[in-house]
Amino acid sequence: MSQPCVERIIGLLATDEGLRRRFRKNPRAALQEMLDRGLELNECEMASLVALDAREIARFARKIDPRLQKIDVGGGRPW
Repeated sequence: MSQPCVERIIGLLATDEGLRRRFRKNPRAALQEMLDRGLELNECEMASLVALDAREIARFARKIDPRLQKIDVGGGRPW
């Protein structure tokens, strides 16, 4: 179980505009990008995160204070 990684990914999805955009286009590839950078997920966690509704993540992100958001200017690399 990698609960801290799940929490980090959800936090990144909520605060990283570029990651949200990539997740909306291809959730599995966006998550794989994070795995390639050292985060760990088991298959159940991966499947659960892939199934998240990108619109709901974006709606939640709009409620977070902009000072906590990472703005993606020009499609920069993630965290």
